[in-house]
Amino acid sequence: MNENQKIVALVTRIADEFNEQLEFKINVERGRDAPLFGRDGVLDSLGLVSFVVAVEQAIESELGITLTLADEKAMSQKHSPFRTVGALADYVENLMKEVEAT
Repeated sequence: MNENQKIVALVTRIADEFNEQLEFKINVERGRDAPLFGRDGVLDSLGLVSFVVAVEQAIESELGITLTLADEKAMSQKHSPFRTVGALADYVENLMKEVEAT
């Protein structure tokens, strides 16, 4: 399993955990294409903040890397890194590479 697949699995697991509390469920069966936020997503802005914090905590505890996902860099992207599981995984992977390079 490559790094991106590990991150997709981690984000999907968090989505599954969130689904227990959500009225409208994140369609995790769609894998990387599962919508999180935006036009097709089920998370509202408060839900997104909680989701992002949960992903940050899981990355730190399971991968040993401290990341801040919701920052100016994320908000200035042409396409939101929070729109799908795959977009978030790709964004996390890029941030991890930046951290490792420093």
